[in-house]
Amino acid sequence: MDERIKVYDEKMQKAYRFLTDELAAVRAGRANPHVLDRVRVDYYGTPTPIAQVGNITVPEARMIQISPWDKTMLKEINKALLASDIGITPSDDGSVIRLVFPELTEDRRKQLAKEIRKKGEDAKVAVRNIRRDGNDALKKLKGSEVSEDEIADLEDSLQKMTEEMCKKIDKAIEEKSKELMEI
Repeated sequence: MDERIKVYDEKMQKAYRFLTDELAAVRAGRANPHVLDRVRVDYYGTPTPIAQVGNITVPEARMIQISPWDKTMLKEINKALLASDIGITPSDDGSVIRLVFPELTEDRRKQLAKEIRKKGEDAKVAVRNIRRDGNDALKKLKGSEVSEDEIADLEDSLQKMTEEMCKKIDKAIEEKSKELMEI
């Protein structure tokens, strides 16, 4: 790959990774520990990911269990979970915290599928914006030591990268939607 367009490939990969992280945080019908990735706990004055203050397990299909290494953190973890946007009330027995995921209703599944498609569309828009920036940068090369044929080839490569990335995004959206609609 040409160095002049490699930077745009890296930016597109970054947009794709952002989307996959977003999709991992969307909770389907089963428990997924990634829904806790964005939840931060006040650990002695420092916002810290839950995974760094306790052990996260999935003992059942629709339950996440958090076992803090320091039992004094139970209250802080509870507070962080209640303040987060995961929409589940934690229950603790003094040593572990349990998050029980309710079965998703059909309406909620459809709403989540719609949100997922919007996230995918946003990712594709980001990829297309990166392509546009790349094409603008390539057009500025005209009149320099780079031939017009080289510029056209680079633009074609950039277009192919964009199309491949959009296909990857569509595939990720399709897989997540399928996972969401499973009962």
